[in-house]
Parts: sequence; C-alpha cells; structure tokens
Amino acid sequence: MTLWWRERTLHARLALLVAGAVAAAVLVVSAGAWFTVREIQQDKVAAELASDASTIAANPAYWLAMEGKREASGYRHGKEIGPCWQIIDASGTVVGGTATPLPVTDAAVAVAAGSSEPVREEVTLGPGEYLMFTKPLPGGGAVQVALDRRPDDRVLMTFALLLAVGCAAGIGGAALLGRTVSRAGLAPVDRLTGAVEDVAVTMDLSRWAQARPIEVAGNDEIARLGRSVNTMLSTLDASRRAQRALVEDAGHELRTPLTSIRTNVELLLTVERNPELAHRLTTEDRTSLLEDLDAQVRELATLTTELVELSREEASREAVEPLDLAEVVTAAVSRVQLRAPALTFDTALTPATVLGRPGELERMVVNVLDNAAKWSPPAGKVQVRLIPDGPGACLLTVTDTGPGIADEDRPHVFDRFYRSAAARAMPGSGLGLAIVAQTATNHGGTVQALPNSPTGTILTIRLPGTPA
Repeated sequence: MTLWWRERTLHARLALLVAGAVAAAVLVVSAGAWFTVREIQQDKVAAELASDASTIAANPAYWLAMEGKREASGYRHGKEIGPCWQIIDASGTVVGGTATPLPVTDAAVAVAAGSSEPVREEVTLGPGEYLMFTKPLPGGGAVQVALDRRPDDRVLMTFALLLAVGCAAGIGGAALLGRTVSRAGLAPVDRLTGAVEDVAVTMDLSRWAQARPIEVAGNDEIARLGRSVNTMLSTLDASRRAQRALVEDAGHELRTPLTSIRTNVELLLTVERNPELAHRLTTEDRTSLLEDLDAQVRELATLTTELVELSREEASREAVEPLDLAEVVTAAVSRVQLRAPALTFDTALTPATVLGRPGELERMVVNVLDNAAKWSPPAGKVQVRLIPDGPGACLLTVTDTGPGIADEDRPHVFDRFYRSAAARAMPGSGLGLAIVAQTATNHGGTVQALPNSPTGTILTIRLPGTPA
C-alpha cells in the first residue's frame, strides 16, 4: 500500500486525500443521519404501541366484545389500532384478541403475573418482523400489541439508498474538486519542475535567470520556493558566466607566456638540430634565451598558482571559526618580510575578532602586502594598520610609497587579470588583488583603493568584527 501510494503523482495524492476526507465526512454524517432516523422511527412505533396498549387496557371488555366484528382491530377516534393485539391472563393464557395470535414469551408472562415492568420485544409473525409491547392490566393479566416493522424498514431502506446516492455524488464531486484544486494549487510547482527540467536538459541557465524568470505570485510557501529557485538560477547563471569569463581570461593570459616559451624552445631546437647554425647563436644569446625561458616558466607557475587559489576561494571548504585578525596579519607580515627583507613594515594592530577562514584571510593579507612590496621603492616602508571601524567592524589599511595608481586604473585594480600600463612591465598575473576582493566579499567585507599623499597607494579592507 505504501509503495502504491508513493508511485502516485502529487496531483493524484492530493485529489485522493481531498476525496478521502470528504468521503469520510459524508459517510460519518450519513451514518449519523440514518441511525438518527431509525431511532426516531423506533421511538415513534414504541409510542404508538404504548398508546394502543393503554387504550385497550383502559377498557379490555369493550375490545374483547368487538373482537368478532373486526378483522384486525377497532378504532379509537378514527385511528386504527393494531393491527395485532391480544389479552392474556396472569398465567399467560390468551383470553382474546385479533385473529393473528401473538407469541406469549416468558417476559410477557412475567408482566401478566405482575412481576415485571412493561416490556418491548421483537418477534416474528409469518413473513414479517414485528415490534411487540406488553403492558399489565389493572386487575391482572396483560395486553399485548404488535406492529409490523416492514413499512418502517422500507422507509429506512429508501433513506439509506438516498444517502448512498448522495454519498457517491459527494465523493465524486470531491474527487473532481480535489483534482481541480490540486491542479490550481500545484501549478506553480509544475512551472518550477518545468524550469528545472529544462535547465537539466538544455544546460541553459540564462534563459530562466535573465530572459524569463519563473512567475511568482503571493507570499505562501510555494511562492517562497519559486523565489528561491529564481535566486538559485540567477546565482548559478552568474557563477557560470564568471567561470566562463575566468576560463577565457586565463586562456588569454596563459597564451602569452606559452607563446614566448614555444618560440624560445623552437629556436634552441633549431640550432641544436642544425649545427651549421650554431655560430649564429652566441653563448650570451643562449644564456639570454634560457633566462627568458626561466622567467616565462616562473610567470606561468605564478599564474597557475593564483588561478588555483582563485578557484579555491570560489569553492572553499575551509571551516569558519572565530579568530583574531591581528594574529593573521602578523603571520602574513612575517611571510612577506622574508621575501622582501629590504623593506620596513610599520605595523600597529588592534586585536579584532572576526568570523572567517584562517587560510583564506592570511592569503588575502599576503596578497595585499605583496602588492605593496612590489611597488615600494628599495628600502622603502610599508605601513600596516588594523583599527576598529564603527560598531561591529574593523578596518585593515596597507599603505605603500610607490608610484600610486592612476585615476583611470583605480576602479579596475580588483578585476581579474587587469593590469595597468605600468603594471605590464612588472611581474604578476593580475589575479592577486582579485583574490583579495573575492575573499573580502566572501567574508562580508569590502575593499577599496585610495591614493596616498604625496605618492603611493592605500588599500583598505573592511570586515565585520569586534574588538578582541
């Protein structure tokens, strides 16, 4: 049964639930109505029997005298009595009555003997079921009156048939209503399903994320689901476009060092395979080519490393934990100091607790410091400050004394692979500050590049945090 139920569609299950609930309610109401009518009928018959018995008990001699003149019973105020009645003495012997004899049961004898209260019994007379009432007479004995139950049973049967027809109509209508309600109620779910299936088949996120997002109306649970799916599709589309842009940019950036490496290697191989050309390539030229190859390989290795770091930033699984950002900055300064021993790092750090991923945050700070070290003059100074910045935030500033960033380049320094005209002559891939911006964004923060006076650049990172 459970497997059968699970195999049904949600539309069918909802329609069945509605029909089942209505069917249960209709059946309960119908059963209650039928039993109520039956009780009313039985009470009516019982009252009629008691009334007839009281009438006969009030003047039994009169009714006995009328016995031979009537086929079934006499009349009381124009109303037929019976159709069956008889009088018994205290011993249970029938004294007289209608032509149809009634059974004298032990309970009836007890009533006639005066040892029992009036009794009501169901008896069989010929082909029919009768309800019999026995009432004691004042001078001893008892009167028995019986009524045929078949007319009342036919009424109950007709009523039951009408109820059955009504139940069937109600259940059928409930099933149709349930189907209509399920279709209307689940229409948004159908739209969601269609969108997800379309994305799964076509792999086209942009059509749903940009051109025609899923229609959402209202504020119920399904509407919330629709908005969540729209948000998910938009996020996935943005991620897909960012990945595509990253691949395209990476391919473009990789092409330059690879082309240079290929050219130099082909030249060296040509000379190696043709000894007669060896005199054209001096030792100094060979050394220059090898040094150029080494530089290009290093650039390629740096670019590859930063691409890997950037991809890790996008899909990091490092655990988030509370940490002191001042300790992270101190560790980053120590690492960069080893690579730039001639520089002076002036640090003033106020402890600040942030929620973040330690590895990502340290890599972010290292990239900022590496950028400052790259542009600072020999024996220059890099200033590092960490201070509170209003309630619930801290501000890290790294200031160098390099040539600074041109105004037209400043809005783009955090873009992937962006390199200004001055930066193209320097080593680097154009990904370091992009990693900084992405890490700050992932931690709920912001980055900014500001001019320093008189020369240099100030890079700021603002993160949610509290004083430690």
